[in-house]
Amino acid sequence: MKKKLLALLMLIMPMLTFAQEKGLAEKINEGFKPVADAWGSIVFYPVKLGGGVEMPLVIIMLLSAGLIFTIIFKFVNIRLFPTSINIVRGKYDDVDHATSGVMAGDPTPGGDAIETIRVEGNEGEVTHFQALTAALSGTVGLGNIAGVAVALSLGGPGATFWMIVAGLLGMSSKFVECTLGVKYRDVGEDGTIYGGPMYYLKKGLADVGKSGLGKVLAVVFAIMVVGGSFGGGNMFQANQAAQQFGSMIGSNDLSTALIFGVIMAVLVAIVIIGGIKRIGNITEKIVPFMVGIYFLAAVIILVANFSKIGDAFGQIFDGAFNAKGISGGLLGVLIIGFQRAAFSNEAGVGSAAIAHSAVKTKYPASEGLVALLEPFIDTVVVCTMTALVIIITNGNGDIMTYGVKSPDGVLATSKAFASVLPWFPYILTMAVVLFAFSTMLSWSYYGLQGWMFLFGRSKASDYAYKILFCLFVIIGSAASLGAVTDFSDAMIFAMAVPNVIGLCFLFPKVREELSKYLKAIGVMKA
Repeated sequence: MKKKLLALLMLIMPMLTFAQEKGLAEKINEGFKPVADAWGSIVFYPVKLGGGVEMPLVIIMLLSAGLIFTIIFKFVNIRLFPTSINIVRGKYDDVDHATSGVMAGDPTPGGDAIETIRVEGNEGEVTHFQALTAALSGTVGLGNIAGVAVALSLGGPGATFWMIVAGLLGMSSKFVECTLGVKYRDVGEDGTIYGGPMYYLKKGLADVGKSGLGKVLAVVFAIMVVGGSFGGGNMFQANQAAQQFGSMIGSNDLSTALIFGVIMAVLVAIVIIGGIKRIGNITEKIVPFMVGIYFLAAVIILVANFSKIGDAFGQIFDGAFNAKGISGGLLGVLIIGFQRAAFSNEAGVGSAAIAHSAVKTKYPASEGLVALLEPFIDTVVVCTMTALVIIITNGNGDIMTYGVKSPDGVLATSKAFASVLPWFPYILTMAVVLFAFSTMLSWSYYGLQGWMFLFGRSKASDYAYKILFCLFVIIGSAASLGAVTDFSDAMIFAMAVPNVIGLCFLFPKVREELSKYLKAIGVMKA
């Protein structure tokens, strides 16, 4: 391990001069901006919905998928919510981990022979809880802190209601994609799991006679997830954490950001070299801790303002259907809430299916049910808590003006908490750093899976990606490459296009898996 870290540091050092060159970073930004703008205009192509409001087509796709799957699976997000909790608690472990056989792949209706491995009950690398926290660490983050403040500043309290609705719909999408992630995963000879949309698009669509389409969609998804992992899943997180840390200690110069980036890169390297098992071991400790701290601070404020909670919910419900002074009225508020929820929980994007595919389970649907808890925790719980605090404290110091875009979402949230808890900015700094760190851990695994799908499962391929990822941590901390990050953010949401297309063809397979699992554990019919 020491030799690997030393080699990594030796490769990192030459990159430090790049990170210190502001002029070079600005030149890269300027040169890349036209590309980023063009790509963003394609991915986030706006659809006019009336009343002068627009909504990106990709967000419409994600919300439509969530609604369709919620109806098709008879409100699985609500109906089987208690079952999901019981799976995480380990109630069905005896059934879920029972030994089963391995079936080799047969020629598909399209004529191609594929390797569809049905894994044994003891195969897999992480527990249900570890898979859940690994995936949560990639979604619970700045979207829950800054994104909520931006949503409220644009759409008022009513945006919170539509965020919750979108979160509930997203639960169904997560269930479908993560069930498929386990069903069509590969298991290496050494027990390493390879899974995610790349595999269920390729093998799953071949399974239903659409091999050619599946191969194309799988490659497109893999390219997008690699690009997204370097930007939105890495550089943006490192940059925001470095800025928040520098702000807390009163030093925002380049050397501080550089030192922060090197330390963060080393910590990330220590974890990701160990693979998904070590990532799962770390995230199962970090995620409950960071969410718990944030949740506790919110609870303290809500308890201190208990008499205002009822009024806050009143503002949320009233604003959801009676939007005054908001651009686009009701439709405008609805769109703002839906967009922020989609950016927050990434349901339908396919990223979480990569982490969940590594779980130890015999039944794919068991992990699909665990995965539906993610949007609930991320959007319904954490985002709602943030919104309540901001709404309740809005009169305590003019934190933000509804209907006008907040210049800094993190700052608005920080001020809201600090109006009651003066020491909260320090807690927020720790939360932002932990959120950024855990997000980078998860996205390093997502990107690695896409990388190895494209370039092969060799040690050289493995370490090449991990070294690049750690270099981008430093670059992201010390140089704000906004255009590059914007480009990669668009790549993350471009992942939704091939993924949703695949889900629409493969959901009958999910229905079969759900029936098998519910029958095995003696729960109601699917």
